[in-house]
Amino acid sequence: MLFSLYYFANQAAADHDPDKYHLILDSAEWADRNGFTRLWTPERHFHSFGGLSPNPAILCAALAARTRRIQLCSGSVVLPLHDPIRVAEEWAVVDNLSNGRIGLGVACGWVPNDFVIGDSQAKFERRKEVFADGIATLRRLWRGEPVARQNPQGERVEVRTLPRPVQPDLPLWLTIAGNPDTFRQAGALGANVLTHLLGQTLDGLAEKIAVYREAWQAAKHAGRGTVTLMLHTFVGEDDDEVHDLVKAPMKRYLQGSLSLASAHLCSVPFLQNAQNIDLGAVSPQMVDEVLDASFEKYFHMSGLFGSHGKCLDMVDRVEAADIDEIACLIDYGVAPERVLQGLEHLNVVRVLARPRPAAVLR
Repeated sequence: MLFSLYYFANQAAADHDPDKYHLILDSAEWADRNGFTRLWTPERHFHSFGGLSPNPAILCAALAARTRRIQLCSGSVVLPLHDPIRVAEEWAVVDNLSNGRIGLGVACGWVPNDFVIGDSQAKFERRKEVFADGIATLRRLWRGEPVARQNPQGERVEVRTLPRPVQPDLPLWLTIAGNPDTFRQAGALGANVLTHLLGQTLDGLAEKIAVYREAWQAAKHAGRGTVTLMLHTFVGEDDDEVHDLVKAPMKRYLQGSLSLASAHLCSVPFLQNAQNIDLGAVSPQMVDEVLDASFEKYFHMSGLFGSHGKCLDMVDRVEAADIDEIACLIDYGVAPERVLQGLEHLNVVRVLARPRPAAVLR
């Protein structure tokens, strides 16, 4: 099992904090020293939920200067918002600054307001098609192949991007909310998978991973791909102590997520029949009850929370679902110094994580 750190802070509480990137930078250096595999930074716009990172390439460029070994990944670039030419250029710069350490997670996007960046309603409505085309273009550019465009004089030109990246092939992840067809698409493309447990269980995810592995094998790609699972994380010495420490920050964090989703219910990829949800009937008490229930689900079933033993049991469950990497989301509101202290306990879990039985070793 690989372990990584994932960042997706709810920025509102630190609006006026001049040191708001302190936790990201310090924990990145710590992870680099302690054998963690990757750092994941999101792309988020116009909302406090994830708002510290509107451009993961910029943040990863800063992390490149503070680290030496760890891979620096986007989790994820919303590809339909951008011209893949610009994405290839920006990340090739970061690949050079980091001496070949970038990985690119890409997403289709689901928040309508984000698409004011592309200023195109049609692009939002066609985002799955735009997404697939963007991946193909991005891979061609990364390999140094030309892409044909038309300039303002109406001339057809072929462009190649600079600088040339260090890595000859682009390490690519597709961010998937839970659609089995997208798992199948990732396998057919030979792309890795970045996913989560929002709206799905580990057992259900294992079934989708099997679809992914089958599609990968059918397309005759080398290896078998990497499945990365994001989990909210805090490890300590005692389950009850961790529960009490993370409950209030996690509830505030989930409230931020709820406010984002509620504004665009019909677009949320992990909600079924969203158009039938009546938000007007939801009272503040009901919201608090939902947040309480959500927190308890995360703490007991869908996160890496608690003592070393409890977390090692969760690692075993994750491995049994054929997942390769846990991306530990750490910046959901616990005080930064407590988070940094807790990383030492997380490292114990990483070191003690039990190997797979020989029969299922990859």
